[in-house]
Amino acid sequence: MRHNGMRTALLLGLLSALIITLGAWLGGGTGVQIALLLALAGNGVAYFFSDRIALSAMRARPVSEVEQPTLYRIVRELSTEARQPMPRLYMSPTIQPNAFATGRNPRRAVVCVTYGLTQLLDERELRGVVGHELSHVYNRDILISSIAGALATMITWLSYVAVFFGGSDDDEGPGFLGALLMMVLGPVAAGMVRMAISRSREFQADEAAARLTGDPLALASALRKIEMGVRRLPLPENSRLTSASHMMIANPFSGSGLGRMFSTHPPTAERVARLERMAGYRR
Repeated sequence: MRHNGMRTALLLGLLSALIITLGAWLGGGTGVQIALLLALAGNGVAYFFSDRIALSAMRARPVSEVEQPTLYRIVRELSTEARQPMPRLYMSPTIQPNAFATGRNPRRAVVCVTYGLTQLLDERELRGVVGHELSHVYNRDILISSIAGALATMITWLSYVAVFFGGSDDDEGPGFLGALLMMVLGPVAAGMVRMAISRSREFQADEAAARLTGDPLALASALRKIEMGVRRLPLPENSRLTSASHMMIANPFSGSGLGRMFSTHPPTAERVARLERMAGYRR
């Protein structure tokens, strides 16, 4: 938890430095003053609204117990087992099977599943996925993940600033400055996500979920199905989704382009093999 706090502070500091540097480059002293205000606002948005940014990217909405009784029962049982507060539950209308957790702490946590996930998995497998997401909550992964996603989104949005201030004389494109910043800001955003998110956290959440549910093979089966579902129905690689993709239980993209740059997921086959070893399973 201490390391996550340090990484969060570092990310917020890097965002401030980037915005102030960009302001100085584009507007000199006046640009620095404006950039300082933007940096303060950006830090506040990243800390207090990062969960809403992620949920908005997936067009998620709150769901009631009447709508999803099985999901509520699973989350309530696992939360009680872990002696932790029950998170709020959201659902994305996305057909692709996936899930993620977000929020600042366990008391403000959100677990979001896609509609496609509830249609693809049986109850035992859904329990494994929920256990995985709750483990991210209990391991305090969600703050750093949510802020990293929010910062990556804001950094890519800075490319629009480049377009506005760096337009060419004939107004047919963003000009040299705009093109340069567009090329640079995407990798910078991806680098911040990779710096903040360790691939080992997925292994840790898998193992914690297996212990919480007592059923590592259920999560292994769910991961196989999710990977096949993602391959059939990859999400479009727009800036909002790529910045939130590291929070999902599986990389939601086809594995090429900007989505690959942002990927922090270990291979599904390796995750499944570890879970099978936990269960003492031998092929």
